[in-house]
Amino acid sequence: MMRALYTAATGMAAQQMNVDTIANNLANVNTTGFKKSRVDFQDLLYQQIRMAGGASSDSTQIPTGISIGLGVRPAATQKMFTPGTPKLTEQPLDVRVDGDGFFQVQLPDGSTGYTRDGAFKLDDQRRVVTSDGYVLDPSITIPENVPYEHISIAPDGTVQARVAGENTATEVGQITLATFVNQAGLTSLGGNLYVTSPASGEATVGNPASEGRGSLVQGMLEMSNVSVIDEMVDLITAQRAYDVNSKSIQTSDEMLGLANSLKR
Repeated sequence: MMRALYTAATGMAAQQMNVDTIANNLANVNTTGFKKSRVDFQDLLYQQIRMAGGASSDSTQIPTGISIGLGVRPAATQKMFTPGTPKLTEQPLDVRVDGDGFFQVQLPDGSTGYTRDGAFKLDDQRRVVTSDGYVLDPSITIPENVPYEHISIAPDGTVQARVAGENTATEVGQITLATFVNQAGLTSLGGNLYVTSPASGEATVGNPASEGRGSLVQGMLEMSNVSVIDEMVDLITAQRAYDVNSKSIQTSDEMLGLANSLKR
């Protein structure tokens, strides 16, 4: 059986994953803090028919060999942590990280999750939480008699609140940020959350605006870093690659048909 049938099939499967990844990027074009992914490919093993460097006589060598590749496979789906587009919201609990840091949240199982989504809210206990109700870590509670618009978040993460009718704000908490040696190694959980993996390394935690974590910007959000134009170009490229691989299978089938028709 022709190798081309199986080789082209690996190409179609790889491009299918490429299209799946592009579709997920486009689906999240308006997701706060979303980071697009890219599929990296590797060629598969090669069948060595004639080895380069082998002896062709007592005094000569074969300069180039004959090897036939057996296809392609996806090697990685890498998150691209380039900054997303800033969006002005003027909401007191919308916070954008201007740097590499991640907010920390407490997950239901007690572990720590990390996110770039700074669209925070208050829960029924007036704690600062994510859209899914996960508490910001370290926890910050806004006093009962503080109006929503009297919450102030400084670039260094200091959170202050001013009671209605008073002129002086008091500090009620401190937002910290986490950074990683290899943030591309974080594991995506969905819900705009990541957790550490052996590849990412453990989190280094500290105050914003220090040691490269980035400062905070209140009243703004970091939107997705997906470029629709770039994704559409990648989608067309993937579609064409899928098409030419299917043509390889079709051509191989036609060649087998010709060989089969030699004897009537």
